[in-house]
Amino acid sequence: MGQELSTLPEGVQRVAAALRDLGHPHAPVFLDDAARTAQQAADALGVSLGQIAKSIIFKRKPDGAAVLVVTSGDRRVDEAKVQALVCAPGSRLGRADADFVKARTGFSIGGVAPLAHALEPVTLIDRELFRFTDIWAAAGHPHAVFRLRPQDLERLTGAAVADVVEAVAAAAP
Repeated sequence: MGQELSTLPEGVQRVAAALRDLGHPHAPVFLDDAARTAQQAADALGVSLGQIAKSIIFKRKPDGAAVLVVTSGDRRVDEAKVQALVCAPGSRLGRADADFVKARTGFSIGGVAPLAHALEPVTLIDRELFRFTDIWAAAGHPHAVFRLRPQDLERLTGAAVADVVEAVAAAAP
C-alpha cells in the first residue's frame, strides 16, 4: 500500500481499521485506475469477473433500512429473491440513489465496502462467491480494494449466505 493510514481517504481508513481490528491479514491496496465497476476491478487485478465481490445497496421501503447484497461480479442480483429474504410479506425493496448510499454506508457508489458502514445494513452474501478461493472487494474508495476468501467475507460481516442472483442459462451443447 505504501501510504500511512492517516493519509488515506476516510472511507479506506475505516475499512483498513475494521480489517485490522477483525484480524484480517490483507490491508486495502490502491489500484492505478478507478475500479467503479466489477469489470474495471477484474481487469486491473488480472482476475476473473466472478472474483469481484460487488456491493449492491437496496432500500427497504417500510423502514428505510439499507440492504447490502454482496454478489459475484459475473452475476445479476434477483431483486425478488432478496425481497423475499429481507422484507415482510407485502413490503418492498426499492432502488437506492447515490445520496441514500452515501448517507447509510458512508461510501460513494463505486467504492462501497462490505463492512465498516456508517449505519449497519441488512447484509446478504451471494453463494456464487464460494466458487472461488480468492475474491476482491471494494475498500471504501473507487481505487481501493482488498483481498479475501468467501469464508472471510462471511466471518467479517456475520451475514447470511443465500441464493440471491438470477439463474444462469446453461450453455448449449
